[in-house]
Amino acid sequence: MAKDPLAEAGIYFDELKNLNAVEPDVSQKISELQEGAKDFVDKIDQFQKIAAGSIRLIDELAKEKQKRKAIAARNLRKSLARQREVQQQQLQALIAQKKSQLERYRIEYEALSKVELDQNKLINQFIKQK
Repeated sequence: MAKDPLAEAGIYFDELKNLNAVEPDVSQKISELQEGAKDFVDKIDQFQKIAAGSIRLIDELAKEKQKRKAIAARNLRKSLARQREVQQQQLQALIAQKKSQLERYRIEYEALSKVELDQNKLINQFIKQK
């Protein structure tokens, strides 16, 4: 076989009969490498979109969790305030009850004091009569 003078000069024809300075199999490997690189770049872009979506979702979940914690804290604060109000009302009712009981005891004491005074007078009259 005769050597191709153009190939020896580093000039080749591709399948479309265009002139190339690269051997056909090297040119094919370059094309395959370009396709592989394009696929790789597309997959990296896809991965970045998925990662960004995941990060956004995680951020939204964190915000939602913070909102739920804030709502729970607010509800707990309101519940504690209601409990304090109920306890205060119970204590005020107990104070009123104790004041009422004190007033009854005071009246009873005054009545018993009068009875004692009357009995002492009666005893003194008996003693004087004897």
